[in-house]
Amino acid sequence: MTVVPRTLDLAGWSVHVPGLSAADLPGSPENPACAPGDAKEVLGRKGLLGKEPSTRLALCAVHRALGLPPGLLQEPLPYASGTAVVVASNLGNVETVCSVLTDVRGRGGSAVSPMDAPNASSNVIASTLAIRYGFTGPNLAVCSGATAGLDALSLARRLILAGRAPRAVVVGVEPADPVAVRLAALRADGPAPLAAGAGCLLLGEPGAWPGTSGVRLGAVRRTTGPVERTGPEPGDFYGAAGVIRTAVAAARGEACTVGCGDAEDGWAAVDLTVVEEATGVPA
Repeated sequence: MTVVPRTLDLAGWSVHVPGLSAADLPGSPENPACAPGDAKEVLGRKGLLGKEPSTRLALCAVHRALGLPPGLLQEPLPYASGTAVVVASNLGNVETVCSVLTDVRGRGGSAVSPMDAPNASSNVIASTLAIRYGFTGPNLAVCSGATAGLDALSLARRLILAGRAPRAVVVGVEPADPVAVRLAALRADGPAPLAAGAGCLLLGEPGAWPGTSGVRLGAVRRTTGPVERTGPEPGDFYGAAGVIRTAVAAARGEACTVGCGDAEDGWAAVDLTVVEEATGVPA
């Protein structure tokens, strides 16, 4: 007997690549996405002091995927309780880690700024998202190389199917600061210069999120080679590629297979299907 993997509902998505709009990359905002330094345009001013660029990009992507108006939350999200957060980022806080290490070596631990210290934590992005939006479910950070984006999606799917969370916010984000760019350039199979950007996916069983899109996701699987891309990208999103490509594909509204990875880290893929909401069958 052949077991068909269960599909989950992709209730929402967003892409946030500074300088790009929906005309450039589906899933992006109508106007060009703001740079990390201008994240207040999406999030409001409060709570951004000391936040790293990758954290700001992730916050912008989540805010837009949730369909929230610009600025701070005016009331708690009704679906935040139990919601899991899974973030994929290989280089998200590497600049801060290097800076803190340099300070400690040169001047001792007292030289480290209290604003910088929390950013040296490997799960700072995921924890910041949970705190800001009140998500109380499992909180995971993935840094598994070029497949990290789809690895994060796979973990989120497992959490939901195992009953650990009713829904999940999946984020892929990478910065393009000088330290991250230099490290990314050391990859033997890096396809292009590192690009800053974030993507967000809202995953759950049908009905877990308010509303539905008709886009369903199957199980993430390992493949023996790359999946052909459906369009150009402005650079290498590295660990965020799987999430950003899935969000772009969902915004296009077409059934397809999305992949990410490289020869060093391996390859992964996931299938998107589109269903007619009236009938619940593939379009």
